[in-house]
Amino acid sequence: MLGRFTRSNGTAVPQVATPVPEVAVHVVAAPEDADGEADRLLALKVEIHSHLIERFNLAALDTASKDEILNEIRPIVREFVRNRNLPFNARELDQLTSDTADEMLGLGPIEPLLKDDSIADILINTHRRVFIERRGVLEETPIRFRDEAHLLRVINKIVSAIGRRVDESYPMVDARLEDGSRVNVAVRPISVDGPLVSIRKFSKHPYSLERLIEFNSIRPPMIDMLKIAVRSRKSILVSGGTGSGKTTLLNALSSYISHRERLITIEDAAELQLQQPHVGRLETRPPNVEGKGEVRQRELVKNALRMRPDRIIVGEVRGEEAFDMLQAMNTGHEGSMTTIHANTPRDALSRLEQMVGMAGMPMTAESIRAQIASAIDIIVQTQRLSDGGRRVISISELTGMEGNVIQLQEIYHFVRRDVTEDGKIVGDFRATGIRPRFAQEAATLGHHFAKDAFNPQVAL
Repeated sequence: MLGRFTRSNGTAVPQVATPVPEVAVHVVAAPEDADGEADRLLALKVEIHSHLIERFNLAALDTASKDEILNEIRPIVREFVRNRNLPFNARELDQLTSDTADEMLGLGPIEPLLKDDSIADILINTHRRVFIERRGVLEETPIRFRDEAHLLRVINKIVSAIGRRVDESYPMVDARLEDGSRVNVAVRPISVDGPLVSIRKFSKHPYSLERLIEFNSIRPPMIDMLKIAVRSRKSILVSGGTGSGKTTLLNALSSYISHRERLITIEDAAELQLQQPHVGRLETRPPNVEGKGEVRQRELVKNALRMRPDRIIVGEVRGEEAFDMLQAMNTGHEGSMTTIHANTPRDALSRLEQMVGMAGMPMTAESIRAQIASAIDIIVQTQRLSDGGRRVISISELTGMEGNVIQLQEIYHFVRRDVTEDGKIVGDFRATGIRPRFAQEAATLGHHFAKDAFNPQVAL
């Protein structure tokens, strides 16, 4: 059995572990004891992985069973813990050994990071460096892959699980893990120094708008407005940059949709977590090795219209599917939602206009803008600030056309006041004093705003 896990040069790994060298582990301490303990356990697992990947023929792990790996690593893990004088009882030691075996069968050194719910992104910059984003802040981890071949083996395990490939012929690929986490991979020759992997982790517990108050991302009157907008079947566009919380907000908004409605979601990589019982999920498909079989978002939007949806939710509009999305919103699918990459609400409208133009339909710029103005009701602008915090910095309402210009009125906005010595953004949310036009329509449906909801003199 031991021969399966010899070093690549054929030398057998001795059963008695050699003293483990100290590994510098820099983990940001969490504010609470429970979080600090979780960080220490993560650091320990990282050290064990660093120790084990130097000792095993990693290729043999691809065909090994968990029992075989357990038998092989159990004495090594025990010796490791003994040398560090760690206060583990027999049950904790068995659990650590089992976790380590699971991780070796999974995605190797990054498996502990995937199990850590406090981590939002895992960013692998070649086999030498791994970064994470935790609580809005990027930090480097001590995790390393043994060599480029080791990292490529993990990459191939990810992409082959969903029937895709990555190599010199196809050096870029989008994929997702079993839990729904989104993965992007770039390898040589386009990635000059070695493979680059970005993993946007899938949240097991989607945030509600109320929960976002705890992170100072939004205030209660803003939540009330968005809740009433959703229930009044207003179509919403969530705009923001990468990592600004667009998908999180879209998930939270969808929770206010009636459970009696049929929803169809359309995404490049399925990551929306709608809580309704009647949801149909559609996902794009890239071309196969022969360049055939591609299914684009535009085709999915067209197909969704034949599936009797009450609302269509597009994870992100990026191109010509914007035209079909607007058509759906204008033809009986009010209350639909989508996200777009843009830095301001006005930029979002400009980008949407360009995307509709990509559909190649014979439409003037003015008619495209008229379509947008009649289809979209609310634009919610999100932003990731320099301190790592994510805010809803603006909520605007589209009020129609004036000449050939789409009219926007801002209802709420975030005002920056100062920056503390440790880099924290100081600011507050304010109403502009404008009452949304749909307030009267919402009242006829039984949805009423608080008396001072739009008073700029009242702190939110």
